[in-house]
Amino acid sequence: MENPSMDQSAARVISVVLPKQKTAESAEPGSPSYIDAVNAVLGIEDASASSFAEALPFSLNDTTAGCENEFQTAIIGKRCYVDLPITIEESNYYQNIKKRAKRGDTSRKAVVALDHYLHDNGREVWENSWVRFPQSVLGHYALSVFRHDLLADKQRKGGSLRDDAEKFTFHKNGEPFIRIPVSYLLKLALADSIGINAPPQGIVFSTGREIMGNFSNDNTSPEIHSFAPVLLNKNSRIGHGLAVENAIRFLLAQFLIMYANNRFQLSSLDQRTMLYFAPHPPVRQKKLNDIISDSFYRELFMNPCLSGWNRGQEKYRYMELCHRVLSRSQLNAVIKLKEAGIITTNLTVLPNVSNICLANNSTHISLGSRKLSRLVSEKETGFTAAHEKYLGDLAIKVVEHFLPLFVGTYSAAPYRLEFRDFHPERALGFLPHELDYTHLRMIWRRWKKKAKLTVLSQPLTPFGPQWIDDLISALFGLKGDFVQDFRLIDYFASLMSTDQCPGLDGALGNSERLKADLAELGIFDTHLAPYFLYRMREAAKMGFSGFEGRYYSLFHSLTEDVGAAASLQNLITALAYKYILKKEVTHRHIPDDPETESERRQIFFGTAIGIPTIYVRKDTPNLFMMKILERVKKSRLSHRYGGCIRIPIVEYRKAMISLIEEDAADLIDLMDLGETVKDLKERIADPDKMSVAGRLTQGILCEAGASSPMTLSGTEFNTAAEHFYRNTLRRRHIEEALELLDRNFQQLDTLAGREDLPYREAMRDILGEWGASDFLRSAKRDILEEKATFETLRKLIHLTLAAVHSSHGQDSTYMEYRY
Repeated sequence: MENPSMDQSAARVISVVLPKQKTAESAEPGSPSYIDAVNAVLGIEDASASSFAEALPFSLNDTTAGCENEFQTAIIGKRCYVDLPITIEESNYYQNIKKRAKRGDTSRKAVVALDHYLHDNGREVWENSWVRFPQSVLGHYALSVFRHDLLADKQRKGGSLRDDAEKFTFHKNGEPFIRIPVSYLLKLALADSIGINAPPQGIVFSTGREIMGNFSNDNTSPEIHSFAPVLLNKNSRIGHGLAVENAIRFLLAQFLIMYANNRFQLSSLDQRTMLYFAPHPPVRQKKLNDIISDSFYRELFMNPCLSGWNRGQEKYRYMELCHRVLSRSQLNAVIKLKEAGIITTNLTVLPNVSNICLANNSTHISLGSRKLSRLVSEKETGFTAAHEKYLGDLAIKVVEHFLPLFVGTYSAAPYRLEFRDFHPERALGFLPHELDYTHLRMIWRRWKKKAKLTVLSQPLTPFGPQWIDDLISALFGLKGDFVQDFRLIDYFASLMSTDQCPGLDGALGNSERLKADLAELGIFDTHLAPYFLYRMREAAKMGFSGFEGRYYSLFHSLTEDVGAAASLQNLITALAYKYILKKEVTHRHIPDDPETESERRQIFFGTAIGIPTIYVRKDTPNLFMMKILERVKKSRLSHRYGGCIRIPIVEYRKAMISLIEEDAADLIDLMDLGETVKDLKERIADPDKMSVAGRLTQGILCEAGASSPMTLSGTEFNTAAEHFYRNTLRRRHIEEALELLDRNFQQLDTLAGREDLPYREAMRDILGEWGASDFLRSAKRDILEEKATFETLRKLIHLTLAAVHSSHGQDSTYMEYRY
């Protein structure tokens, strides 16, 4: 999440040698002559059928890709040594509620619940805690980086410190200590590892210093951006290249965490730190959020933004704004549920005033077009931001129709809801702000039916008091439901257009107008970046022209799933531009009214929930939707909803695949994605074994020793999921990444063997006569068992940085940009 008004590293796009293009003509947006002018600028107005696909944006030799990962962190240790419980117990908040309860001014329930959180933690796992360690363990260079990052404005040397600088240091027994979040621990460990030699120099130091800014943060979690994008060309598919880059970046983060546990004495101080992929806010953190104030929650968990931002405290205030806005927005969703007729009485359970959805974690995959980036940056081409916006918004609307293919297939977030969780004001999350009332009611009815929330054939949802809900659940055997990607429901994924302000009509400034309209309704804020499932990345703001896919939750495999997802995302984006530039789809084909927008997005959210069917108007004005529905089998007119077609979601997904195979046949052949489409069909045909949702669920059940999610309570399943992510899945990801790093090290050995001076010197300084691949294999067991020594970890970090430099520095087609 970002604040577009804040300073960020701008993109530096390496010029791509392309023939001079014609200047774009002035024409009415959407008219045939308008697209003719765009085609002329793109150099494809006279392209033959065989070369048309290659000339498209996001096609072969044009697409670049990168991603950002949000990670879950945890500290393993006793309460008396770990920062989070220490901070709570020493806080004014905790002392005040204890005193108020003792005086009888407030119920003792809050104190009892908080004490239970602090004392009843058998596994001693403290998610999202900060760490604390002696300042003396830091090397000179790392300490200088830390002091520089405490500046209010890092671009002003010798300037004043942040107002909250004292939060990050304290004294214990007369010795100075440092107290920081894990997101910043990664950067500090990197700085320490490359600065430990004096004087620091060479490719290891320069690469490490260059990528420090990529170790940033989301609202709560560490966030790491791609060190450099990968390019789609004849030698490498975009998915494979991105999967390799992503996995090695994850492994470097693991090395840095292990290094910090050793070098900074965290393990010996009973603060063993872990970093892993997990999509949901931890169960215990949710419980804590229910018993503390929103301001105290922000104090404990909002990231201070020490890394990745020149004015970190401004970014921190932006994070606080996000939390306040989304918390208010969820409260306003209750009113919309009542207006929609879903809440029919005044008996409701108000959502917490502190919303925890910002502790969800995801991966965002971004694609850039080198051609569009170049054209929009050169005034003489006549290709302007208006052209970029017109095409981009329309491409997003086309791509959104295909997004149900990704949900549960390539990423997932399995979650178990109890019967007592089925208060609509809780279960439906932000859907009241993302769908219109008609589709909201349809989804809610189908979800209740899927969860079998009926007694004597009558629908029944929780009443309110938990003891009553639990009694009803036990009496009538109402177990709740299992959802394959609950993160997409629990998070504000996409803004819905209003009647007056469409968000994707192709007009410049539409997002700002939509945000202002939603701000008046208490749903959003004008200072926040717009939320969309597939978000445009405009060259004027980001330095490259492209899109960011924000619908990915948790991948089971860092190689198979990440690579296949990125390749499919690339294919569908290129297909969208093919439709547009062949004049087969215009904005008029996909109207921008809220009902039509909601109609296509309901399929995405329905897939995340796992409901079997959705309903589409038989006379829908969305002509592109009708193009897909013509291929849907087993559809019929609805008996319940007059004028609607009943569509099985699985048949809709098969229809989309059929459409891709026919309309994108040339792109599939050009980009060598036949296996990707075949793999997609297998995942859809056999979801239990082949999809990510199925594989993650089986892993969690194996962890819990259960045969089905519904045989476990919500707490049991969701806690088992966290344990699976933290241990089994994390180890799997490390093993995958080690195999890929070994291949990179073999290439590094080859470079050093050719007497390539920078790499030969680096290898000699790090290993002497050893080879990088042999060294990695000798250390593999210690890495997996987390027993590697400080010296081994330092060498592995340095070798990985040298490998990063070699893989990026050897290819002049790379672009450098930040998210």
